[in-house]
Amino acid sequence: MLPPQALLPAVVFALSALPALASDTFIAAVYEHAVVLPEPPSEPVSPSHALALMNKNMDVLEGAIKEAAQQGAHIIVTPEDAIYGWQFTRESIYPYLEDIPDPAVDWIPCTDPSRFGPAPVQERLSCMARNNSIYVVANIGDKKPCDSSDPKCPEDGRYQYNTDVVFDTQGKLVARYHKYNLFVVEGQFNYPKEPQAVTFETPFGKFGIFTCFDILFYEPAVVLVSKMQVDTVLFPTAWMNFLPFLTAIEFHSAWAMGMRVNVLAANTHNTSIEMTGSGIYAPAGAKTYFYNMETEDGRLLIAELDAHPRLSPASPPAVSWNSYALSVENFSQNDHEFTGVIFDDPFTFMELTKPEGNLTVCQKDLCCHLRYKMAEKRDDEVYVLGVFDGLHVTEGQYYLQICTLLKCPSTNLSTCGQPVEMAQTKFEMFSLSGTFGTSYVFPEVLYSGVHLAPGEFEVLTDGRLINRNTTSKPVLSVTLFGRWYEKD
Repeated sequence: MLPPQALLPAVVFALSALPALASDTFIAAVYEHAVVLPEPPSEPVSPSHALALMNKNMDVLEGAIKEAAQQGAHIIVTPEDAIYGWQFTRESIYPYLEDIPDPAVDWIPCTDPSRFGPAPVQERLSCMARNNSIYVVANIGDKKPCDSSDPKCPEDGRYQYNTDVVFDTQGKLVARYHKYNLFVVEGQFNYPKEPQAVTFETPFGKFGIFTCFDILFYEPAVVLVSKMQVDTVLFPTAWMNFLPFLTAIEFHSAWAMGMRVNVLAANTHNTSIEMTGSGIYAPAGAKTYFYNMETEDGRLLIAELDAHPRLSPASPPAVSWNSYALSVENFSQNDHEFTGVIFDDPFTFMELTKPEGNLTVCQKDLCCHLRYKMAEKRDDEVYVLGVFDGLHVTEGQYYLQICTLLKCPSTNLSTCGQPVEMAQTKFEMFSLSGTFGTSYVFPEVLYSGVHLAPGEFEVLTDGRLINRNTTSKPVLSVTLFGRWYEKD
């Protein structure tokens, strides 16, 4: 024990050392996992059978976690549904669920596994984190009993939640998040009574967490960034790709840029249902990403990020998304305006009939302006400028405002808006802007072969999305994807 006269210097030293523990950067990892699926998932199995399946997946995840730690990663994110898969009923998923306590209980499952009843999955995840000195983010299922005094209690007497957990470098449970915005096929789960804004502090920044479909809604996604001021979003997902706007890599990277935060997106890999696309994204663009529809291999991604991206010199400035578009008159019109559909949303399109030009197309309150110059105008490829301003209702209801330059699958204009993955036309110049009513706009540029274009475009502070040089690859789409949360 220190003598009294030594206490004050010791305290001063300890306090002065605290900033040294913090880091300006950190190494992040995400793992895209080809899940070993139960067969058939709709049939109930015994707890031991369920655990055997989950251990097969955790064997793979453990290998990725060890490799990430060996490469210096401080944190790794694994996908939604990565431990047991999907397409369950309420009854068939039950053997896969565990009771996950509130992190306030101060629990390390690796060293005290039976404190809250059987928890073999949490124990193993905790030990992965502890044994490798790395933060581990995983998606599992939580179960909570309820009774008739709760008017919302399901008939089977329990709540079941799609749940993200985070274990720190000691294996301690530091975060638990119950998914709030369930996708249409997640009937096996309940959503919590209130949306949760889950954050936790680390020596390398403040983190928030949510799951997959949550990213399209104000709560919790915008709340975490705008109100809770997190530096980095952890994002386990099982994302089915929908060209031209909702492909995982383009939308998640665009969301990081639009919200000016880091995003660690770990996707499930299953090409039969269009699931692929993971990445480590910063406000200035993608650090690394993976998109592969050819094989069923998983992939570990690792990159260095700024711990506090808003304070980084590399962070792009704030954008007034409608400033330029509201300051100019509409560009010249032409007689090639027509209607089409993208993901069941009715778009107004205008064909780019010349190798260069200025176009404006409007729908309701949104007018989209495009200046462009093609490197070459091809007769076998058609591009259009499109606009949508309204309520999207296909797999959920949310308001969108979208301006897009995109390639049509063929020269038949009726195909415009349908998915297309290959193109041959490069652009020497493009400038896209819109009279957005929302400040939540996400800039996307997607190249032929479903490739991102990091470093090849920028958003000006007046809301124009422009290219820096002639596009290095042919263009599939250039989009300003506006999410009008204010109208929900």
